[in-house]
Amino acid sequence: MKIVRTIQALREERGKMEGSVGFVPTMGALHAGHLSLIRRAREENDHVVVSVFVNPTQFLPGEDLEKYPRREEADRLICEKAGVDLLFMPDASAIYHEDEVTLKAPAYLGYILEGHRRPGHFDGVVQVVMKLFGLVQPDFAYFGKKDAQQLRILQKMAEDFFLPVTIVPMETVREEDGLALSSRNVYLSPEERRRALSISKALKRASKMVMAGERSAEAIEAEMREVMRGIDVEYVAIVDRDFRPQERVELKKSIILVAARVGATRLIDNIWL
Repeated sequence: MKIVRTIQALREERGKMEGSVGFVPTMGALHAGHLSLIRRAREENDHVVVSVFVNPTQFLPGEDLEKYPRREEADRLICEKAGVDLLFMPDASAIYHEDEVTLKAPAYLGYILEGHRRPGHFDGVVQVVMKLFGLVQPDFAYFGKKDAQQLRILQKMAEDFFLPVTIVPMETVREEDGLALSSRNVYLSPEERRRALSISKALKRASKMVMAGERSAEAIEAEMREVMRGIDVEYVAIVDRDFRPQERVELKKSIILVAARVGATRLIDNIWL
């Protein structure tokens, strides 16, 4: 595995690659969820590129940019064992410049739910992913469904800019107790982690309700909020695949999303029905 930190070195190594390239962009602190993306990329491509870059433009003032977990050596070992060919670990100075051209998230998708709670967050996401796509020039890029709104925005970005990359959605990976894997889980105390389990429990309850024939979004949301009474729920949303609100759940068309704070830690999760 090659490790590169500069744009020039990345371009040189990318130029040597023949055949398909699978790309997994990350912010590091890699866990089993990231590993599932890397393994899928390894199965489906001749070459695999992973980036580790804590992107400052997607953090709002007061968010956890400075304390976001950074585990460079552990990330390197995980990538090496997973068969990654090229690991890109740049500094922000290599990625961003003064007075640069910027992208904006779409007017609707970028400003509801996560975009409403974290204004400007998705602008930073599309900016950095467009840059990384331009550098890596992947054939396939792998993203988890846990960040469902981000996934849809990046799919739309690829569609709208006619990018020659296929966005591959991947299922959320969970701990045995149901907690969705996240780099931010390390912030949770044992007691907070126990309370955080109510998020996945609420989603599981919603799924059971739907399977039993319940279709009312209002009834499902009310039951989910009851399950999550012990934590600070920011939103429960039931939407279609384009994130339009639904009054009635539709199988194979709906997503149920949750955002909540457990102590000082903000967590998101969802199920795709």
